[in-house]
Amino acid sequence: MFTGIATNYGIIKEIQGKTNSEYVIETDIDLSGVKIGSSILCSGICLTVIKKKNKNFVVNISEETLNVTNAKNWKKGTKLNLEKSLKVGDELGGHIVTGHIDAIARLLKVSELKKSSILVFELPNNLKKFICKKGSIAIDGVSLTVNDVKEKSFSISIIPHTSNITTLGSIQKGDIVNIEIDILARYIENNIKTIK
Repeated sequence: MFTGIATNYGIIKEIQGKTNSEYVIETDIDLSGVKIGSSILCSGICLTVIKKKNKNFVVNISEETLNVTNAKNWKKGTKLNLEKSLKVGDELGGHIVTGHIDAIARLLKVSELKKSSILVFELPNNLKKFICKKGSIAIDGVSLTVNDVKEKSFSISIIPHTSNITTLGSIQKGDIVNIEIDILARYIENNIKTIK
């Protein structure tokens, strides 16, 4: 379980293995409390630490994850938003994020304002009923508030702080991001289906 409050960047230093399944990620995050088997949110994807040494940790990425996330585009030098898993008593600064990606979406437009930036993303058809104005959404693992929703797109606003500490500050038109809807919206929809 995570909060969507990215604490640092990670950089892919190497992709190892015959099937390119082991990703070596370098970070300044304190890894001393991270155990083999611990989960780290990597640009929205919950991945398991299989090795660690000094400032590096290694994760596997399955074929299924590669098929449904933007991890298929990761390569040496790719920057990732990182967050260690939530501990009991930690501040829940964003919203509950599971690290289970619902869809990928393309960035359609970036508008720079005086004190923030507006990012407009395509709205995947299967997520229309889950994304609403002022609702929560995780984009590449970052907890954000939905500004507006249109027929085929939705927008979010990011402040300079978020731009500076996450990959969203360098995102460009056409880039693909990982989307996770608010888990509460998912459960509400499931309950409505059950009642019907």
